[in-house]
Amino acid sequence: MSKKKPQPAAPTPRTLRAQIAKIDRELLDALSDRASLCQSLAEAVGAPGGEAESSAAAVDKLVEKNTGPVTERSVRAVLREVEAACRAITTHERVAYLGPEHTYSHQAALHRFGDATELVPVGAIGAVFDEVASGSCEWGVVPLENSTHGRVTDTLEAFAKSEVQICGELPLRIHHCLLGKGKRSDVRRVASKAQALAQCGSWLTKHLPGVDTQPVASTAEAAVMASADPAVAAIASEQAGVHHGLRVLAHGIEDQSDNITRFAVIGMAPAAKTGGDKTAIVFEVAHEPGSLADAMAIFKRAKLNLTWIESFPIPGSRTAGQEGGRYLFFVEFLGHQTELRARRAIANLEKKAVQLRVLGSYPQSPPID
Repeated sequence: MSKKKPQPAAPTPRTLRAQIAKIDRELLDALSDRASLCQSLAEAVGAPGGEAESSAAAVDKLVEKNTGPVTERSVRAVLREVEAACRAITTHERVAYLGPEHTYSHQAALHRFGDATELVPVGAIGAVFDEVASGSCEWGVVPLENSTHGRVTDTLEAFAKSEVQICGELPLRIHHCLLGKGKRSDVRRVASKAQALAQCGSWLTKHLPGVDTQPVASTAEAAVMASADPAVAAIASEQAGVHHGLRVLAHGIEDQSDNITRFAVIGMAPAAKTGGDKTAIVFEVAHEPGSLADAMAIFKRAKLNLTWIESFPIPGSRTAGQEGGRYLFFVEFLGHQTELRARRAIANLEKKAVQLRVLGSYPQSPPID
């Protein structure tokens, strides 16, 4: 009778910890090697204007290759911070966003640029544009549209007045929480930004009937109010609750489960072509019958797929005796502005437009949790 081969002994906690420590040292060595290569690259070619956005696109591609068990969100966070830390060695970048901290705009800025980048909160969307246009900040992050409530008017108005470019997009899934100091039964008033209150209107009516709502400047301000008064609850992110010491009274109270706010990354330098890009333009056509239809037909002939169309009234354009005023049209299509079909379409549109400006080309980005 043949003897059974002895089974290998199961690894002990001590050997497992030793293996983990060995991998940690290898990760540290790899991080140092990556940082050194980034320094060499910066010395060889300089820091391209679209480097941050092309790096973000590279992170997106790497995340797609993740096979677990680490979650996609965690992998993205690690890669984002590695990229930000290496970039900080060669350049000191500042990023303006609509503050204060722990708002969804702050989350978007962190998702794109990481905690190693200096993030600068400002009080208005127009101020984000001013910071970038003046050179005080290399980048800005502004909300562009929400899947439930559409365009962000202040952002479109700022684009109409500024020469900054869209260098990237960041569609962020918005998960609202009801936050408070006490119990849900203690809540007599719910505070949040007007848009957040609207996005949770049905939930509030069903679960907190008769409770007053109070619009405030930001979700972060609402969290501050809730931290000071147990009768006040805030609608904000879970991160805002952690920062202000609030309990989560209810998770995911947004009425639409696929609630996404798309943020635009703005800057003065164009983003590099990636092969999976979008282009945004803004134009005005003559105020006469058929002019807009003729303009939009150009995209059909060029076989350019439109992904976003918005009209925006030009302030002060309404004149006496004229029905209606002048409008700007914001259009986004798939493709890069340097590609032949896009170049031809833009050139043809320029012939029909009263004014036209390319807002930028940038990589398509998947929604991020």
